[in-house]
Amino acid sequence: MKTDPYSIIDKYYKGHDQAREVLIEHSEAVALKAVQIAAKNKMPGSVRDFIREASLLHDIGMFLTYAPSIGCFGDKPYICHGYLGHDLMVKEGFPEHALVCERHTGTGLTIEDIKNQGLPLPLRPMEPVSLPEKIIAYSDKFFSKDPGRLGIEQDLETVKNKLLKHGPEKVKIFESWHEQFISG
Repeated sequence: MKTDPYSIIDKYYKGHDQAREVLIEHSEAVALKAVQIAAKNKMPGSVRDFIREASLLHDIGMFLTYAPSIGCFGDKPYICHGYLGHDLMVKEGFPEHALVCERHTGTGLTIEDIKNQGLPLPLRPMEPVSLPEKIIAYSDKFFSKDPGRLGIEQDLETVKNKLLKHGPEKVKIFESWHEQFISG
């Protein structure tokens, strides 16, 4: 089922102007990269449409978190934006988009990651499974939500260095996606 991502964003971001601007600029950059990858990999138009929509909505839950530098003044830690977005998208009737929201953080979060890091998240696997989920998670890593860097694509080494803070296994996952989507 197709949706209009901007109408959903407008529904939840009314009165959250800075957060809306950050969300849209970041998500449009992610969507452009993800759709280009999907086209390069000869994915059908319907899949590319889904990737565009889900990319635009992947961070929809961020307004419910506390991240004042990007205009978010909710009561949850920022790490929660994925599952909060999942819940919003399920409520809107878009369960596949919801999975993208929940599974895009880093290269995904395992139950062990959640336990070992004491993350305030539901105890369930939050790793990208489908090819569209992986493409969106991969594309997301290249774009910051820092208001001074919105829309500026980071280079591959910068992305890998940021992921390394979460363990070498996360870099390996990212490198495998890079091989599959770009080099392969």
